[in-house]
Amino acid sequence: MNTLKIIIMLAALSGILLAVGYFVAGKTGLIIALVLSVVMNFGSYWFSDTIVLKMYDAIPVSEQQAPELYNIVKETAGKAKMPMPKVYILPNKTPNAFATGRNEDHAAVAVTSGILKILDRDELEGVIGHELSHIKHHDILISTMAATIASAVVVIANMAKWAALTGGAGDDGGRFVTLIATAVVAPIAATLVQMALSRSREYYADAGSAKLTGKPEAMASSLEKLSGASQKIPMDANPATAHMFIVNPLSSNMVMNLFSTHPPIEKRVERLRNMKY
Repeated sequence: MNTLKIIIMLAALSGILLAVGYFVAGKTGLIIALVLSVVMNFGSYWFSDTIVLKMYDAIPVSEQQAPELYNIVKETAGKAKMPMPKVYILPNKTPNAFATGRNEDHAAVAVTSGILKILDRDELEGVIGHELSHIKHHDILISTMAATIASAVVVIANMAKWAALTGGAGDDGGRFVTLIATAVVAPIAATLVQMALSRSREYYADAGSAKLTGKPEAMASSLEKLSGASQKIPMDANPATAHMFIVNPLSSNMVMNLFSTHPPIEKRVERLRNMKY
């Protein structure tokens, strides 16, 4: 059922993209949208991990440089029966973490320097279990595809806006309205679908961590600490990568919460504390 939901949501995003292309330029626009999506997904599949790690100045660390972190990742990866991912530390005082990479053989786990200062060993193990669950469930690839398709929708929707504003609709009032409506509605629809997909994967990774470590309470505790710290010290993060982090790295307000790629911390904690392993 979970796989079916993923397929439906990705299909919905793809449908929005193709519809936007068609409304902008008919069959030609549909082909352009399809080609753009393929090219962007190809680039994201091969290079997104390198790009995001460089974006946050991630530093690769060895067992000698960060023994406790490295050993937790190694032990948890062993429990998950997956290859040891590369380990990175982000020089950032905001406590947070994310995983990246196109598959288990090309994966990385990155944590901020701030997270190492506030979590105990069990809580950090819960966070690593969450990130390894994302890798194990292929969430990195799924979320990257969703973000890429949503970005393509925004690109083509902007083309629709400029086509309408610069007279591309000619004297056809109906065409002008269609282009403007497409430019406004399509990005919102794509964002909502992407958010729903991202939120479902966060719940799934939380459960995966609890099952993998057998410590749902530690995972719940880590989320509470990370959420509280993020409110006090928001990260200067790129919104396009916000979905990758274990807790929303952006400053919290009503609008951001409405369009957040993460479920409410309270609901995640409640689910974890109702689990028994």
